[in-house]
Amino acid sequence: MYRTPPQGHIRPKISSMPRPKSEPSTRLDVYKLVVEKKRLQQELQKIDQRREIILARLKDLNTQIQTLDKNIEQMQDETAKSNPAEPSHASTSTDSPSFKTLTLDY
Repeated sequence: MYRTPPQGHIRPKISSMPRPKSEPSTRLDVYKLVVEKKRLQQELQKIDQRREIILARLKDLNTQIQTLDKNIEQMQDETAKSNPAEPSHASTSTDSPSFKTLTLDY
């Protein structure tokens, strides 16, 4: 398994041996920074693409939920029209329901 670094701060890659300060070593440091910058920019692009995909999916789910809610309401209206004597489970009444209680002694 691969170990992933903890989320939050992105740590720079550090060489194990410090190099003496010279023009080539400075150019190497610049190259490393440029490579890391490109990698992070690509990662941001991937995150943006993933975000757009997620937003599109959420929009699709919301429309599906709304459609299904409308279907439920239509079905409830149809059952209420066909069975006016039976109370609907979705309707709330202000009257307290009457329950028959039974007490058992052991």
